[in-house]
Amino acid sequence: MGNLFCCVQVDQSTVAIKERFGRFEDVLEPGCHCLPWFLGSQLSGHLSLRLQQLDVRCETKTKDNVFVNVVASIQYRALADKASDAFYKLSNTRSQIQAYVFDVIRASVPKLNLDDVFEQKTEIAKAVEEELER
Repeated sequence: MGNLFCCVQVDQSTVAIKERFGRFEDVLEPGCHCLPWFLGSQLSGHLSLRLQQLDVRCETKTKDNVFVNVVASIQYRALADKASDAFYKLSNTRSQIQAYVFDVIRASVPKLNLDDVFEQKTEIAKAVEEELER
């Protein structure tokens, strides 16, 4: 019924991507918006701004040839001012984050002995955070 009257609702903690004739036009904040479909405007999709968590499990070998299972809990969210980049430039966010975390863990843990892995978990966490911020 909203499309008939050109009105759309964007829920709290989400943004919507507005396109005109298939081209990005605007990021719609929460609330009620007018989208005249007869002028080519359409809603391309929604993007959640809520904090989400991804648990990444990675098996790797330490310097002293011991296999360990490392579990990293990554908390992430899309930024409202970069919503168009998050919507159009990232195809599978969870898989991309998981790949970055795997790379960092598999690069840093094999350099350490088993005891050092537990002692230097904050350094490993900082390395993961730096890689994800790029």
